[in-house]
Amino acid sequence: MTTPEDPKPVPEKETPAVPADDDELTRDEATEAGTALDETDAVEETEAVDETDAAETTEAAEDESTADGESDETAADPASGKVRRAVVLTVLLCVLLLAVLVGAGFLGWKYYSGQAAETARAESVQVASDATVKLLSYEPDTVEEELTAARELLTGTFQESYTELTNDVVIPGAKEQRISAVANVPAAASMTADSDHAEVLVFVNQTVIVGDGAPTATASSVKVTLEKTGDRWLISGFDPV
Repeated sequence: MTTPEDPKPVPEKETPAVPADDDELTRDEATEAGTALDETDAVEETEAVDETDAAETTEAAEDESTADGESDETAADPASGKVRRAVVLTVLLCVLLLAVLVGAGFLGWKYYSGQAAETARAESVQVASDATVKLLSYEPDTVEEELTAARELLTGTFQESYTELTNDVVIPGAKEQRISAVANVPAAASMTADSDHAEVLVFVNQTVIVGDGAPTATASSVKVTLEKTGDRWLISGFDPV
């Protein structure tokens, strides 16, 4: 009797891999894309943070530099301000001193000029009064000596004219006719006067006696012009007014 053979095992068929459906693929791709996007965003955020930090660092450095500059300027400002104030005060003091000196000089000059003019007036009035008496007074016996001495009180062309008149007329006449003259000055006043020139109004009374005749009195006024020569006042003009 034949024993039936054991049946051979049938090999299992490999189940082919079933591809994922479209939805699963899409989700995987989206996940991968999201991951990539996240990585990109992270990189960009990191770079932005780095740039922001760098900018803030630069700004901080600039602010610090500016602050240092302002601090230096602030520290320098008081010193420069003091220098400017010192310069201004020095200029003001110089101007004030100059004004004082000019004012003092002007007042001194004015005072000196006033004093000089006052002195010139007083001196010229005195000289004009005294010289007028000497020019118009003489005695027959001493006429030549008296009038010659009077010439020394004169200057310029008036001295020449007076010398000619006295030599040609007055001295010979006084000797021959026994003429005597006496003059006096009751008043005199300064007309103008400065350091080297003056004019004086002189009032003259003169009494003349000829021989044994009666005295003859006359009154007149004369403008006497004087010039300062050295330290002397000399008469340069004698004009009846």
